Amino acid sequence: MPSRLITPRTLIWIGVVVILVAFGASVPPAEDTTSYPSIYSSGSSGARAAWLLLHDMRVNVQAWEDKPENLPAIAQETAPQTTLIIAEPVETASKADIAALRKFVTDGGRILFCGAAIKRFFPDAEVSQAVIGIEWREFAATLPSAVTRDADRIVMRPEVYWKPTAAQITLYGKADEEAVVSWHIGKGEVIWWAGATPLTNAGISRADNLNLFLNSLGARPFIYWDEYFHGQRASLASYVENTPVIWACAQVLIAACAILFTFSRRSGPVVPPRTPSRLSPLEFVDTMGDLYRHAGASSIPVDVSRRHLRLELARRLGLPSQTSDPDLAGAAAERLGFDGAALNEALHQAAAASAIQKLPTAQALGLVQGLERFAEQLKMPRIHLPVKEKN
Repeated sequence: MPSRLITPRTLIWIGVVVILVAFGASVPPAEDTTSYPSIYSSGSSGARAAWLLLHDMRVNVQAWEDKPENLPAIAQETAPQTTLIIAEPVETASKADIAALRKFVTDGGRILFCGAAIKRFFPDAEVSQAVIGIEWREFAATLPSAVTRDADRIVMRPEVYWKPTAAQITLYGKADEEAVVSWHIGKGEVIWWAGATPLTNAGISRADNLNLFLNSLGARPFIYWDEYFHGQRASLASYVENTPVIWACAQVLIAACAILFTFSRRSGPVVPPRTPSRLSPLEFVDTMGDLYRHAGASSIPVDVSRRHLRLELARRLGLPSQTSDPDLAGAAAERLGFDGAALNEALHQAAAASAIQKLPTAQALGLVQGLERFAEQLKMPRIHLPVKEKN
């Protein structure tokens, strides 16, 4: 950096930037308060443990952050061997999403759906009103199946209960409290849980929840874990939002602005500061008026106005400044069209008042106003009337 930029202001800005960088590096990560079972959440409601478990078991599981309508294109040949996990979605499904999920199941795919939002994704589903309270409840298997194998009892926090029809089979629960249901649609199947707690970090290790989770996936080599309906989007912008790139760019921008500001201040034109006037004209008039008022010298403004009018008349008429008042009045009446008698009287009264030491303020004001009227008349342009020639 050139030496001419090393100024106290530059050092201050550098110090501010260093403090901001240090603060950004020292800010502790925010506590995970995610309330839905996301694979990116390590909180009690998250599903990070189940996600890592599948990876440890060498299961081919991938996070799905795209629209459901792209599922058939990816799993067109493997739909009968593919499972999609939708755990307590927080985003609303569009008509295109509903149709795509229906087609995915009809073609032979399996969906593990958890939570009360099932009816927004599969309108044919019938569930009860929301369950009051969030207590953990234990449910026993109602019949042997691939889903209930080695999972006699499970515990979960049910959000709603299922209302099964002939096409749906209750796997856990009892009458009016169906917690796990198998629903066959076309060639595929929907496994529904009343709540996602058996696969969350806080619930996967309870009772036989782990076996229930693995059995619900089935022996399928392709598993997609939906994060699209948790608000995740497969784009560069969504990825950058979860990285320190934005904060790093902000630090670089602050540093660049500091350097640019310092350089422009040092390299710009040198302009001397404007020195404001100590007193404005009106303040001067007020000050002088106060001085005359406190001194009781009302005759001084009268004498000043008289002298000013005499000088202006003498200059306009081309007469000496010592010309008497009557001669000035006569010349002004003859050559400028003034009222000579009134002008002479005003000058005479002003001369007499100038000699009075304690002149009343009202009288002084009247004399000054009369003299000023003649001064204003003196500033008006003269009108030359045409002279008619005699025939």
